[in-house]
Amino acid sequence: MTRTAGPPGTPGTIQAVDTDAGPARITWHRAKRPRLVLAVSHGAGGGIEARDLRALADVLPGHGVSVALVEQPWRVAGKKVAPAPKTLDVGWRGIWAAVTAPGLPVISGGRSAGARVACRTATELGAHAVLALGFPLHPPGRPERSRAAELLGAGVPTLVVQGGNDPFGRPGEFPGGPYELVEVPGGDHGFAVPKRAPVTQEQALETITAAVVGWAASLG
Repeated sequence: MTRTAGPPGTPGTIQAVDTDAGPARITWHRAKRPRLVLAVSHGAGGGIEARDLRALADVLPGHGVSVALVEQPWRVAGKKVAPAPKTLDVGWRGIWAAVTAPGLPVISGGRSAGARVACRTATELGAHAVLALGFPLHPPGRPERSRAAELLGAGVPTLVVQGGNDPFGRPGEFPGGPYELVEVPGGDHGFAVPKRAPVTQEQALETITAAVVGWAASLG
């Protein structure tokens, strides 16, 4: 399915991609003069309508970064529960040729479970960098079940954007390592902030987009 391209930040094309895990879907938000592509996927309990993904798709094209919002096959199929991590990785590998087709360096990104996929596959796929939004460091209340090894093993420049009150891992719980971490004050796992938070919801999203814009500019 194709739609007429609008201004930077508006959807240009919706691309169906066949993968070994089933059909996936990419919604492109293209920059006028792109120098990078951010391919970014959703978590295990939601889709590309997540507030942080929408904000990045609105803002980054104006800074030379085309955004490819990737819907994993399970989501396209209408299922409510994500499959096993290995199957998520298969789906991500399957869309890689499509997001590298423009011939630009690709930042592999995702939120929550999608961030884990991006970290696990970055070196294998030749990602330029990794953007991890709400990295689920551990299941809520189970800090002993750490997934830090996935993050630390990404092998490429990595930016973690984490809510200050994320039950899957608050910023202070993260180990030292070869990555940058930006905190969204008061944010939960979906970067929602309560009324008592030190920032408004709009300011929280601006923290995310400003951090990613600055970091992407530093990648060269």
